[in-house]
Amino acid sequence: MAYSESILSRAEARLKQAQQEHQQVQQRRRKEIYRALPRTEEIDQRLRQTAPRILVASLRQGLDQKQALAALRQENMALQEEEETLLKQAGYPPDALTETPYCPLCGDRGWKGTVMCSCLKNLCQQEQIAQLSSMLDLGDQSFDTFRLDYYDRQIWPQFRRSPREAMEIVLSTCRSYAELFGTYHHKNLFLFGSPGLGKTFLSACIARVVSEAGYSVVYDTAANVFARFETKKFARQTEDLRQAEADTRRYLTCDLLILDDLGSEFTSPFVQSALYEVVNTRLIEDKHTVISSNLSLEQVRQRYSPQVASRLAGAYMPLTFLGNDIRQMKKKN
Repeated sequence: MAYSESILSRAEARLKQAQQEHQQVQQRRRKEIYRALPRTEEIDQRLRQTAPRILVASLRQGLDQKQALAALRQENMALQEEEETLLKQAGYPPDALTETPYCPLCGDRGWKGTVMCSCLKNLCQQEQIAQLSSMLDLGDQSFDTFRLDYYDRQIWPQFRRSPREAMEIVLSTCRSYAELFGTYHHKNLFLFGSPGLGKTFLSACIARVVSEAGYSVVYDTAANVFARFETKKFARQTEDLRQAEADTRRYLTCDLLILDDLGSEFTSPFVQSALYEVVNTRLIEDKHTVISSNLSLEQVRQRYSPQVASRLAGAYMPLTFLGNDIRQMKKKN
């Protein structure tokens, strides 16, 4: 999972806070039990002395050493049984005084070897969704709230279907792509059509579902993405360069990149090169990408390059958005 440094940092901070709160709860419970059952504090103090007593016993020789160790084990077992009895009689669980990690799966490390533990992964997902929400206004954007009634039922002769029929197919495809992410038969989508037809809305829906499934998702506009590549190439300040390198690496390695509004940026030879790098690298790395644009594939070929258009045509499923500008319709209403 290629989560950004900021998301990972915030998730790790939240995990540390949760661990501290877990420890505080255990400490308060321990003090409460000690006040109610003073004998349990005496027992715990005695049990904590086991290690040095074993060390002393281990320095002895012959039978005395074996006998000392056996006696210590027997004494500890008796103390533990006495403590469990006291706890049970007072209505506490037998392990009420046992210190446990916040996450027993990883022992509060956040990682199991090189694999992120679910405790940290869940927090990364939450932080990622929060970040996407701030950018995409995910409050009420879902596949279930996408309104097809805005699209005309009359057939458009040049497309041999109505906008309503076309958008039913688009909606169904985007939903399947998101809900079956990783197993859907198309890894990449190219959403294109006139402005105000729901491309960003459905991109947000895809982002939410895929992110909630535990994948790393990066959403950004084409203008912002290419600007970060430009900063990476030309930045002189060390911090600017470091951040730009982290951003561009994330664009290339995240599980799903949603590149929104391709064609709205100022196009230059550098932008053409950056777009090719994003598209080609993610295809080579077998990563999933959704691109939305007001441009058709032919217009992409003319504006950028035949190489980019060829890769989009060969590896992306095109979805045509038809209809009248919904934003204008909402203004009139």
